[in-house]
Amino acid sequence: MNEKFEFGPEASEPSGNLVYIRRVELDTLPDDVRKQVPDADALYAVHGADGERLALVKDRSMAFMLARQNELTPVSVH
Repeated sequence: MNEKFEFGPEASEPSGNLVYIRRVELDTLPDDVRKQVPDADALYAVHGADGERLALVKDRSMAFMLARQNELTPVSVH
């Protein structure tokens, strides 16, 4: 779950540097993902401006850190 992700050249476009962070309930994810985090009740997703899920991480602060490390601007979505 702690892997680097190449966000690609679209992340450098003006609207491409904004990403959305949202909580994802574990029961909405595939079995293979749930098996990797048996002690969690939810994960946090990083989504591109187009809605594509770019990453899943175990906690909210990690999602924001991941975005900033990749020179992206994170915004929380409820």
